[in-house]
Amino acid sequence: KTRILDTRKTTPGMRVLEKAAVKIGGGVNHRIGLFDMILLKDNHVDFAGGIEKAIALTKAYLKERNKELKIEIEIRNFNELQQVLSIGGIDRIMLDNFTIENTKKAVEVIAGRYEIESSGGITFDNLRNYAECGVDYISVGALTHSAKGLDMSFKAV
Repeated sequence: KTRILDTRKTTPGMRVLEKAAVKIGGGVNHRIGLFDMILLKDNHVDFAGGIEKAIALTKAYLKERNKELKIEIEIRNFNELQQVLSIGGIDRIMLDNFTIENTKKAVEVIAGRYEIESSGGITFDNLRNYAECGVDYISVGALTHSAKGLDMSFKAV
């Protein structure tokens, strides 16, 4: 059920190729750019003056420009989760740097009302544990920003 997402953290000039490699490997592209989904990060929320204002400003922006884009919001704790659940108006909740235990609790609290993405502190070693919590997506920046290059050489004989 859980799908592995890449991030926009790609090698400069190589985004198209790295995103294609993720898809070939069975992963899913999160966002190609800033134009295909809105992600309200913690700094956006803080700058807007809180979760409610950030969501309201985002919805007003989309309406003003006659755009239909999904909205994802990053949350840092259960207080923010409760605010988002009370306010609504989004499509996906990103659990940022949640422990495995807190991820399980958050999935229970959200109870299928929104798509859930886990991000931050997730490695290839603990990825399965997060998936078993029941999240819909896990974003792993290491798919692109930490991919190892293939050392090749060519010798004429």
